[in-house]
Amino acid sequence: MKAAAMRVYVPLTLSGLAEAYKEGQLGPTPLTAYAVTPALREWYVSDDIEELEYAALSRAAQASLRLLAVDPRAPRRRVVVAVDVPDGQAVADPDRGLDQSALGEVRIKAAIPLAKAAAVHLDADDAERDIAAAADALGAADLGDDDAQFTVDGAEDHELLWYATQEIPNLIE
Repeated sequence: MKAAAMRVYVPLTLSGLAEAYKEGQLGPTPLTAYAVTPALREWYVSDDIEELEYAALSRAAQASLRLLAVDPRAPRRRVVVAVDVPDGQAVADPDRGLDQSALGEVRIKAAIPLAKAAAVHLDADDAERDIAAAADALGAADLGDDDAQFTVDGAEDHELLWYATQEIPNLIE
């Protein structure tokens, strides 16, 4: 009998994905990831697991944008790695459950072998300009600048593409 698993979405940059590929694992720990948590279910008000997982993936994409904002050398493409971890390995912080900025956020205390990844989600090349602008505007948006928030929201106009894990070497070249 197979143990129950939870799909988590780990935000990265292309540089972070290259490092994970080199190391053979997602780390360092604790890892911040996103998943269908009780708070995300309550916020999204849906029973459709595909919609809920898409919401968790979107939260991870937003976190990837934040990683890009603090790493100006990383290519301007959001990266999210989807991986199934055993139930109980990904834990939501109960004190932050209703915090809007932490919806779906979980912590993983152990490194995850990259071989366990189910897929990689990545922006297309043609999204780089908008993603770069969004990463640059993030600080101002956080301070309440409506024009900057509009620019940040524009990143969500780009759907992340799905890639098989076997394609990682080609993605990080």
